[in-house]
Amino acid sequence: MEKAYMLISCEVGGEQELFEELNEIPEVKNCIITYGSYDLVAEFVTENSSEMNQVITSKVRKLSKIRSTITLRVIN
Repeated sequence: MEKAYMLISCEVGGEQELFEELNEIPEVKNCIITYGSYDLVAEFVTENSSEMNQVITSKVRKLSKIRSTITLRVIN
């Protein structure tokens, strides 16, 4: 099992829409809106690292409201 946390900066005012879009992705296990340097924090869980790479590059980073991301992979 692979786990990662993603710190997300989005377009001004796009937090709620992005929050809803992220929660539609099955691999997102938790998502919160935050105040500060990042607008959202999302927790991802997949079966393996290649699936995690696919989710991050194909599902998440292509969402239109995202300006930047930092992904923190968890080491078990």
